[in-house]
Amino acid sequence: QVQLVESGGGLVQPGGSLRLSCAASGFTFSSYAMSWYRQPPGKERELVAYIATVGGLTNHAASVKGRFTISRDNAKNTVYLQMNSLKPEDTAVYYCHAHRGGVPRDYDYWGQGTQVTVSS
Repeated sequence: QVQLVESGGGLVQPGGSLRLSCAASGFTFSSYAMSWYRQPPGKERELVAYIATVGGLTNHAASVKGRFTISRDNAKNTVYLQMNSLKPEDTAVYYCHAHRGGVPRDYDYWGQGTQVTVSS
């Protein structure tokens, strides 16, 4: 069955770094665009970063641009989010998302989320 399993979250001090990983299985990973979303406490889920299937095309939210970097390794069926210079406002549950457009329906899968807490 389809699985997206995030790891790498935790408690970090402001200014610190974390690297999130999302291991995918049960579908053709290289055919899916991958994204990281986050949901801060009491707020809606928001897109953090996106990476296309091939070609390395990425996009990052303005709030994380220059601090976070999304990447993928299609040989390992894994997508990463390198997070540097973390701020307290980065505290959230981070979710991995896979998307492929299709007819008659798109395909969307979510991971279970990993908690990131930035606090001194």
